Amino acid sequence: MSRLPTPLTLADTDRQARARRRRRRGESATAWVFVAPSIAVILGLGVLPIIWSLLLSFQADDLVTPSRWVGLANYRALRQDPHFSQAVRNTLEYTALYVPLSMLLGLALALALNRRIRLVGLYRTLIFVPFVISATAQGVLFSFILDPQFGAANSVLHAIGVSPQGFLTDPGQALLVLVAISLWSGTGFCVVVYLAALQDVPSSLIEAARLDGAGRWHLLRHVVLPTLTPVNVFLLLWQIINSLQVFDLVYVTTKGGPLGSTTVIVYFIWEQAFQNFTAGYGAAAAYVLALVLLVAAAGVRALRRREPAPAEPAEPAPRVSAPREPVRLEGAAR
Repeated sequence: MSRLPTPLTLADTDRQARARRRRRRGESATAWVFVAPSIAVILGLGVLPIIWSLLLSFQADDLVTPSRWVGLANYRALRQDPHFSQAVRNTLEYTALYVPLSMLLGLALALALNRRIRLVGLYRTLIFVPFVISATAQGVLFSFILDPQFGAANSVLHAIGVSPQGFLTDPGQALLVLVAISLWSGTGFCVVVYLAALQDVPSSLIEAARLDGAGRWHLLRHVVLPTLTPVNVFLLLWQIINSLQVFDLVYVTTKGGPLGSTTVIVYFIWEQAFQNFTAGYGAAAAYVLALVLLVAAAGVRALRRREPAPAEPAEPAPRVSAPREPVRLEGAAR
């Protein structure tokens, strides 16, 4: 005669619940053991320095003697400091030149390289290579090329009958030269991003516009550029943040000179903290920069949210199994 299964009692149910809780606690403990090193790095190198520098901005500290609480005195001094005002002007001028020029040049090169031409892979690689070169190496390279006495640039100018230029030693040219160096190295990133975005432009829109008689300019203005709006917003924010934080190129090439013409905000912060030993003053300047970056990011994000959502078609377009060709902005007539 078969035996009936033994019914579960309340004690058995409690034992199973306690076993599940112990198993969950063991899994949680194991997970915390794995993530603990990352959390320690984030706290030690990210959160704690941010809190410490915020407190430091309200103190007078020379990194040697005991600090003294001064409240908002550092921020009030920044408002009256002509050197800080000059650093802000230089940074804004650098940003106003570098950001739009890098995006326009990147878009133009991406449109030129987004077609089937011979050795196109080599051209794309050559344009992107300067982006992966460190700013320190770029600064050393162009310091030799643009040397007023022995540089190759003045040798070329002399050969074509142009008088020698001061370049990085001329207060009127130094910042413009830094913008040109940054364009040489930073445009490759914009080219890669725009090339990826151009591959996602629906080929059906291009073909429909061509059938309607749209030329190259109309294709670019009414089809391609509207689809690149999210990419433009991303690149605008990315390039603004990078340009406001430029430091290493200035440090290697000009040291903020000549006559302070290339002193940007980050170099001003470094100079105050580690040359003049006014760490509290430098921390206050750093938080002014952080506030500007936060406002810029919030503004671009708000601009992105105000854009109308793209209208979805009533019926999905049929998929084409053949590989897609790159978008070429050519006229309908050949």
